[in-house]
Amino acid sequence: MANPSVETVNTSGDKLMLSAGVLLVLAGFVGFFWLNGQEWYIRGAALVLGSIAGVAVGLLSAPGKGFIAFAKDSYKEVRKVVWPTRKEATQTTLVVFGFVVVMAVFLWICDKSIEWAIFSAILGWK
Repeated sequence: MANPSVETVNTSGDKLMLSAGVLLVLAGFVGFFWLNGQEWYIRGAALVLGSIAGVAVGLLSAPGKGFIAFAKDSYKEVRKVVWPTRKEATQTTLVVFGFVVVMAVFLWICDKSIEWAIFSAILGWK
């Protein structure tokens, strides 16, 4: 069993950048509520700008750059996937629904058989 590698933030610069990113996002939220008397677009701009600045600073750190590389690799892998045709997807869906119906009937028969065995045969209830 392989253990997945865990990436940790090792340098104080990365820790500082991630902390600054979190503080910028929090500043955007605080600004949104602090500007309560202002127009909605000013409050929204504070929220959006704080969030964008925080994410940008976070992505400039080493873990952020690693996340960007992971996202790019994931996108490349998703493009390699061969998706089923509409006909194949429909057939597979119908097979799954058919199996669900068969299992529902089977479980209902099992339930009624156990119910009959316990209440009628063993306890003698009618």
